Amino acid sequence: MPLRTYDPKLVLISFGEVAITGFADGSFVSVDRDEDAFTKVVGAGGDVVRTRNRNRSGSVTVTLLHSAPENDLLSSIALLDETLGTGVRPVMVKEANGTTLLSAQNGWIRKLPTTEYAKESGTREWVLDVDALDSYVGGLAT
Repeated sequence: MPLRTYDPKLVLISFGEVAITGFADGSFVSVDRDEDAFTKVVGAGGDVVRTRNRNRSGSVTVTLLHSAPENDLLSSIALLDETLGTGVRPVMVKEANGTTLLSAQNGWIRKLPTTEYAKESGTREWVLDVDALDSYVGGLAT
């Protein structure tokens, strides 16, 4: 089996025209659908029925350094969206040296992040809601 190398610099995240960088240490992006794709019901006799859930909405959570300039860009988009309703943009998370691709045509900033200050520089957590999350979770190519 060939050796594969993960490089966090090769995780590409975009929100419309904004290429998001300036990630915090640790886990810096999380992508999740809001609901399970299927649910199951088991009858008294052990019969199983699965129900397909057509809800493909989800969220993308990005954690940035407090100092990242992308905070300014995302804040501007969020404030314009609150005022003019112009904040819907495509969202993409892609691993450049792998096959994982998570995307949605319609994403928006849920709300401005909680703002905290401490002895040391902290983080800003941005949650992007999406209406239909297309997901392919793959492996590394090299």
